[in-house]
Amino acid sequence: MAEKSRIPVIKHYKGNCHVYVDAAADPEMAEAIVLNAKIQRPATCNAAEKLLVHAAVAPALLPRLAARLRAAGVELRGDARACALVPEARAAAPADWEEEYLDLIMTVAVVEDLDAAIRHVNRYGSRHTEAIVTRDAAAARRFQREVDSASVLWNASTRMADGGEYGLGAEIGISTDKLHARGPMGALELTCLKWVVDGDGQVRA
Repeated sequence: MAEKSRIPVIKHYKGNCHVYVDAAADPEMAEAIVLNAKIQRPATCNAAEKLLVHAAVAPALLPRLAARLRAAGVELRGDARACALVPEARAAAPADWEEEYLDLIMTVAVVEDLDAAIRHVNRYGSRHTEAIVTRDAAAARRFQREVDSASVLWNASTRMADGGEYGLGAEIGISTDKLHARGPMGALELTCLKWVVDGDGQVRA
């Protein structure tokens, strides 16, 4: 529809959502957020499909995260650095980085730094929902500012990006566009105005 439309279309597009675990992440918080984002309801558009882990903490943290994910039934796919740390993971195919699985599958990458994480998300993400886990406020604010997505969360599960959680009432969809509604949409976001004017002879000077 969007490809053939001659006017802007608000579309509920795919959710290829990421969680980035920064070098300054609290390990227990990271574990709780990653697990919730992936397994709480894996068939939803705000479930995390990708996990990025900073290289400085990946050797200690990624095997721990992977063990919890695998125990919950999640199939892991990864880049070369992730597979070296988690031998049970299968090598990711090029298409995996853009895929919305809506299933217990997660693709993992080890990234060198915050810059690499932001580049990765902006290249492969679907502009839906992204999260950073960190105790570094400056890193969090930069991630929130530079990642182009309808929802960018700091120390919260991607599953929190929801119309009900945002106080919009019943959610109709989540728009990844920028005109005019973006993010979770309630009835207000799909409402247009009709001006009804009562007069008694007014004219414009």
